[in-house]
Amino acid sequence: MLYWLSAFSDTIGPLNVLRYITFRTGGALITALVFVFLLGPWIIDHLRLRQGKGQPIRTDGPQSHLVTKKGTPTMGGLIILLGIVVSTVLWANPANYYVWIVLGVTLTFGSIGFYDDYLKVTKQTHAGFAGKIRIVIEAAIALAACYVFVSLGREPFASSLTFPFFKELILPLGLLFPLFGAFIIVGAGNAVNLTDGLDGLAIVPVMIAAGCFGVFSWVVGNAVFSDYLQLHFVVGTGELAVLCGAVIGAGLGFLWFNAPPASIFMGDTGSLALGGMLGAIAVATKHEIVLGIVGGLFVLEAVSVIVQVVSFKLTGKRVFRMAPIHHHFEQLGWTEPQIVIRFWIISVVLALVGLSTLKLR
Repeated sequence: MLYWLSAFSDTIGPLNVLRYITFRTGGALITALVFVFLLGPWIIDHLRLRQGKGQPIRTDGPQSHLVTKKGTPTMGGLIILLGIVVSTVLWANPANYYVWIVLGVTLTFGSIGFYDDYLKVTKQTHAGFAGKIRIVIEAAIALAACYVFVSLGREPFASSLTFPFFKELILPLGLLFPLFGAFIIVGAGNAVNLTDGLDGLAIVPVMIAAGCFGVFSWVVGNAVFSDYLQLHFVVGTGELAVLCGAVIGAGLGFLWFNAPPASIFMGDTGSLALGGMLGAIAVATKHEIVLGIVGGLFVLEAVSVIVQVVSFKLTGKRVFRMAPIHHHFEQLGWTEPQIVIRFWIISVVLALVGLSTLKLR
C-alpha cells in the first residue's frame, strides 16, 4: 500500500524512495520483525490456553522429547504468517501479480497445515490430515499457481526449465512444466515440514533460503542486472524480494520464541506454508534447480525419510537409526543444539554455493 504514495513524489520528494524495491524490502523485514516480536507473546499465551496439553509428541520418536517438549503449544506458524501478510501488504506493490500468487500459495498451504495441526491437537495424536488427500489438495493448488506463472511469462521460456552454471541451456517442457513446477512446490512444502523437528532447526534455513531468493528475485526481475549476469529476465519477479524480506523479519521474530527451549512450535501451519512459498518463488524466478542447492538441507531430510521407508519395505531393515535424519544424529548422541547449529552451518554453505550460480556461467 505504501508503494502508492510514490505517486506523490513529484510534490513530496522523499516519497520517491518508495519506488525502490531494496528500500521496501528492508521496510518489510523490519515491519514483520516488530509485528511478530510484539504480537508473539499474546498469541503464544492464547494458543497455550486453547491447546491445553500442547502438541502431541510421537511415542516412536526420541524418548527425550516426551520429557523436554511435552506441553509446548504448536501452530506457531500463525505468528509468522500474520507478520508476512501484514508486512507484504504494507510494503509490496499491490498491482504485482507474482506477489499475490506466491502469497496465495503460502496461505493455502498454511491452511492445510493448520487443519493438520488442529486435528493433532484436538485428538492428541501425531496422525493428522490424511496424507494422500493432503498431497492431492497441495498439488491442485500448486498446479493452478504454475499455470498462472506460465500465462504471465513469455513462451517458450515460461514453460522451460533453466539450468544453473549455463548461460543458454534451457529444456522446453511445454504442457509438462506446470506438473514439474507443482512437484517442486509440493516437494518443497513437505521437505521443510519434515525438517521442522527440533527447536530452531527449520526456521533459520528457511530465512537463509529466503534471503538467497530475495537476491535472485531482485536480480532476475531487473533487466539491467539480469543482462549483466547473463540470467533470464522475468518481468515483475523483482517485487518478490519484498515478500522474502518479510519472511526473514517474521522468521527472526519467531526465532526469539522458538529458540531452545522453545516456547512454541512452528507446526505444519508454518513449515508447510514456508516451504510452499520457497517452491513457488523458485518456479516464478526460473530457479527451480537452484532451490535444490540452496535448500539442500531440506532435500537431505526428505530423502532420508524416503530411503528409510523404501529400505524397510523392501528389506525389513532401516538405513538410519531414525528418520528424518536429524533424529538419526540424536540417536548417535549429538545434543539438540549441536544438531541445530551444525545444520545451520550446512545451510549457509549451500546458500553460498547457490548464490555462486549468479556469476559462474
